[in-house]
Amino acid sequence: MQPPRERLVVTGRAGWMGMGRGAGRSALGFWPTLAFLLCSFPAATSPCKILKCNSEFWSATAGSHAPAPDDAPEFCAALRTYALCTRRTARTCRGDLAYHSAVHGIEDLMSQHNCSKDGPTSQPHLRTLPPPGDSQERSDSPEICHYEKSFHNRAAAPNYTHCGFFGDPHLRTFTDRFQTCKVQGAWPLIDNNYLNVQVTNTPVLPGSAATATSKLTIIFKNFQECVDQKVYQAEMDELPAAFADGSKNGGDKHGANSLKITEKVSGQHVEIQAKYIGTTIVVRQVGRYLTFAARMPEEVVNAVEDRDSQGLYLCLRGCPLNQQIDFQAFRGGAEGPGTRRPAAASPVPAAPDTFPYETAVAKCKEKLPVEDLYYQACVFDLLTTGDVNFTLAAYYALEDVKMLHSNKDKLHLYERTREPPGRAAAAGPPLTPQPLLGSLLVLPLLLVLLEAA
Repeated sequence: MQPPRERLVVTGRAGWMGMGRGAGRSALGFWPTLAFLLCSFPAATSPCKILKCNSEFWSATAGSHAPAPDDAPEFCAALRTYALCTRRTARTCRGDLAYHSAVHGIEDLMSQHNCSKDGPTSQPHLRTLPPPGDSQERSDSPEICHYEKSFHNRAAAPNYTHCGFFGDPHLRTFTDRFQTCKVQGAWPLIDNNYLNVQVTNTPVLPGSAATATSKLTIIFKNFQECVDQKVYQAEMDELPAAFADGSKNGGDKHGANSLKITEKVSGQHVEIQAKYIGTTIVVRQVGRYLTFAARMPEEVVNAVEDRDSQGLYLCLRGCPLNQQIDFQAFRGGAEGPGTRRPAAASPVPAAPDTFPYETAVAKCKEKLPVEDLYYQACVFDLLTTGDVNFTLAAYYALEDVKMLHSNKDKLHLYERTREPPGRAAAAGPPLTPQPLLGSLLVLPLLLVLLEAA
């Protein structure tokens, strides 16, 4: 089965206004446009570094696009620095809509503030105060923007669930099913009324069937008076501490600080708190690849328009059966004499220069003393990739479970899940009706021919 096309359906207010040169001469429209454009992206990891340019400009100007007159020279210097950054990445950004939107946006801003193209390009330090409530949540934030507070009128407290995705790759669903999957290319982890999460998995080595997550995009949809639509995008060697527009909260609405992004370890660990939907998301870069973990209320998990017709949603439905790898068969073959890779219904990834089984076991035991599925996933990854960093990926995935899972009795899982055909089919794409339709069209023709005969 071919992986689904890399596309995210976006809803919310962010649209095309402000796009291009002189579009209402509005600098404010430029940033929502960037967020919108970043919702679709190429399958391969892009060398275009426009996100880095955006974030540096936003940080340098403290998010201000209307500086005080005294700050205009410094603001112009920041714009020239921004323009220089875009020129340096121009060759690798050809055809990138976000890049071209940024270039036009810079020209608009320079025109509005009468900035010359020649001049100093040092990073400015504007005397702009941080937005109120940036360091803590506003006390007068609407109650609807705090999921747990809105439960005080309800009989039962929210029931939280967890989903994790890591390694080569392994999936723990919101219902605590554990699967090892192929899923090369772009796949949706979460797709509900409040947010979309999409991962892109690429081969660990050229020609290898072993894959890992090289790109991750999260779209938080526009929600009432709480947050504007926000896009977070991470890829290999690029784990931003801000959203795609350079901001770190939910925008300009009254409850904007109910969505916040925090950098825990620079370039390695980011945490996003979406209090308005009671959700915590952890994104890590371990070695070269990304891991994902989420804590989300059941009510939010199941908030889909039509569950029966919902397409792929890996965190809820699991991987399609034809994308699952037989974990036990692989393990049995690895332990058996004479061979490490048994024949299986789903091809098992192979890589040159992998670890011997005994070495893989020893390395995984150091970090994961309990022989649960995270330990088994660690051994599997070392055998299939030969990359010792996958040991840490399994370790941190389990640490995230300890932090995010609401049921401490379910931290360790011991039996992986391979769905029976009837149930797993629901997770895959619908069966194509063309053959049946063709038979129905041919049947009347056959009857006519028989009568003629």
